[in-house]
Amino acid sequence: MSGSSTVPEDVDSDECLVNYSYIFSPSVLKEKVAFVTGGGSGIGFRIVEILMRHGCQTAIASRSLERVQAAAEKLKIATGQHCLPLKADVRQPQTIIAAVEETLSKFGKIDILINSAAGNFLSPASGLSFNAFRTVLDIDTMGTFNTSKVLYQKWFKDHGGVIVNITATLSYRGQALQVHSGSAKAAIEAMTKHLAVEWGPDNIRINSLAPGPVSGTEGFRKLGGLTADAAEHFKMIPLQRVGNKTEIAHGVLYLVSPAASYVTGTTLVADGGHWLTAANNPAAMLISSKM
Repeated sequence: MSGSSTVPEDVDSDECLVNYSYIFSPSVLKEKVAFVTGGGSGIGFRIVEILMRHGCQTAIASRSLERVQAAAEKLKIATGQHCLPLKADVRQPQTIIAAVEETLSKFGKIDILINSAAGNFLSPASGLSFNAFRTVLDIDTMGTFNTSKVLYQKWFKDHGGVIVNITATLSYRGQALQVHSGSAKAAIEAMTKHLAVEWGPDNIRINSLAPGPVSGTEGFRKLGGLTADAAEHFKMIPLQRVGNKTEIAHGVLYLVSPAASYVTGTTLVADGGHWLTAANNPAAMLISSKM
């Protein structure tokens, strides 16, 4: 394959890539430091790996210190860069403050923030508890604001920086069974615009990236992706396939790189055109999610 049809290598598990072909210069993020929430697994793990393969040192924060410790060891071995595992809950600003301060103590600066911590599951709105709805907004929306504000106060205000928020296309047409996550992600995309306007004069760029269905992730398994794939539902996607974690990480790499130096306040949709054509069938989605 050649040109735009080339699909980068990925692995389904939370393991580093066996082989990697560079698109950007390997040193494009040399001497940069990134703080990443949700970086211990799934899309977040691959984002961290790709940033590190391009010269970036990282701190990865999660409620599970054991998870990010294991991830950090894999990432350091695969990339040769430093990776600092930290325990933090994005719903609790004091834990974020402690993690950011430890990162600054270790690396002396933070150039990049990736907000990728999230929670999701399928549920009809009528069956969604008040607490479940609030929990998703607390993790996704409040977590994104909490972490962004802490980074702004602790470093970005005086030194500039780049923020990328991982969102979704769920709210673009009112995706069935996703009122909680769709509402949370829509709020983040609005937040992206507001903060880009307010913090732009401080030399801070803020963008979002909205993935479509991505193979090899817990979300793909929990939200019926395996069943949909087996039934060839993803043939409806204009690019005829699901995406992979490396492709999403490449989108983030672009947004944090100098190639996007004049890009702020927008959302990069990386879904193969999925949201334009995918079926929106609540009954079928519920069945798929339970198989």
